[in-house]
Amino acid sequence: MSGSEAQADVPVVVAGAGPTGMTAALALHARGVDVTILEADPKDRERPGSRAIYVHKDTLRTLENASPGLGHRLVDNGMIWSTRRTLFRGTEVFERTYSTPGGDGDLPHFTSLPQVWTEEYMLDAVEDAGIDVHWGDGVETVDASEDVVRVETKSGEEYHAEYVVGADGAGSTVRKEIGGEFDGTESANSFIIADIAEFEDEDEQLFKERVFHYDHPRVDGRNVLLVPFQGGWRVDIQCKDSDDPQRLTEDDAISELVAETLGEDYRDRVEWVSQYKFKQVIADRMVDDHDRVLLAGESGHLFAPFGARGMNSGVADAEAAASAIAVALNAEVESARAAEITQYGITRLKAAEYNKSAAGQALEYLQGDSYVTRAKKYLAAKAAPYYEPAGEWLDDAPYGPHGGPPVTIGQY
Repeated sequence: MSGSEAQADVPVVVAGAGPTGMTAALALHARGVDVTILEADPKDRERPGSRAIYVHKDTLRTLENASPGLGHRLVDNGMIWSTRRTLFRGTEVFERTYSTPGGDGDLPHFTSLPQVWTEEYMLDAVEDAGIDVHWGDGVETVDASEDVVRVETKSGEEYHAEYVVGADGAGSTVRKEIGGEFDGTESANSFIIADIAEFEDEDEQLFKERVFHYDHPRVDGRNVLLVPFQGGWRVDIQCKDSDDPQRLTEDDAISELVAETLGEDYRDRVEWVSQYKFKQVIADRMVDDHDRVLLAGESGHLFAPFGARGMNSGVADAEAAASAIAVALNAEVESARAAEITQYGITRLKAAEYNKSAAGQALEYLQGDSYVTRAKKYLAAKAAPYYEPAGEWLDDAPYGPHGGPPVTIGQY
């Protein structure tokens, strides 16, 4: 990176108009900071798949604080399932139904809706706030000095900002421009993810419950997760070593898997399907050498989805970035300014490490084929009818540990 002697003409540039970038912009606006968003995709971009369907309470609270009414809008248009259930080789080993699944606060413990809806409501809030979004013109270069960051877009436009938030996803140009590199692992097994459309007639719909199958007997002993969201179901199938993942995404194969797991009525209701391996990676830095560029969300980390730590952790990053920048902008001493951004980098890197470890524990548990791992699952399943904690352990383990990282900003 090279320095620039130009003066800032905009306080903050946010790269990326996904949930993380829009959260950062809204949180900065709420703190009285002008912000401009640069997005590589056009406004009419297609966003396939339901993706991040589980929105934690802390995320809802962050969005509500940044844009009053936004958190409640997600809740009003999402759904809360009341039952969690786990089966081991076709036999139920755990079931719990909550009389008040959302809790009794002004915002529930969670809501479940397609990410494209979440993004639509967030964009409405961004536009209502008057925040500038430049579509179809992503970041090309980022040059930071002690005083300013020069950003050039693909079209050749230049912006001189006091701070830049890189929320431009896994292939982040901003991360590469500040010399950040990903390090980590990839899951051994492939996974098949499919979105299944729900029936509009409530009498035809399945009971809304999250269900996990260990060694589902009707799909040749594969692990299967079924999660409802507003308007549909997520079906998540763990492939075997001998599987051809691409073959399982073909129409006849995925339709058969859906029919065996959700029921024959859902055979022809597949709306989207994909196969991939989960990456567990973290950038080696979350801020640049001049404490002017901050990474947030998938530009700084990628996790396996267990525990819904992807989008939710990105929102926590964005809120923390906005808070740090707002304080830094008002600092009268350079060391105090830099310290705010440095601290952001430290705390969010620790949070990323925690979330990677938590999601990794779940991934290792699911993929682990050692004698000890298999024996623990089998013995817990046998004990579950007589000892509820054994069943609860089987129910919890595929999602990683409860709680959040040991930092004060952001819980997920």
